[in-house]
Amino acid sequence: MIKKGDVVSILSGNYKGNKGIVIKVFPKKEKAIVRGINMVKKHVKPNTNRSKGDILEKEAPIHISNLKKENNEIQIK
Repeated sequence: MIKKGDVVSILSGNYKGNKGIVIKVFPKKEKAIVRGINMVKKHVKPNTNRSKGDILEKEAPIHISNLKKENNEIQIK
């Protein structure tokens, strides 16, 4: 079972072979967010708080079947 703070390696996809720390887990959807992995760009329109629009980069969820928990690493909380 993968939990928040676990160190995991990516088994498939563009980030195959990379390691990262789990930030958040979605058990019902069987997905997890890993810090610095699977980055997507979100376009934000201008509003009253922000005079200009912006492009933000954030992590997107990855299916748990594509993650492998690393046993020899120390958990980071």
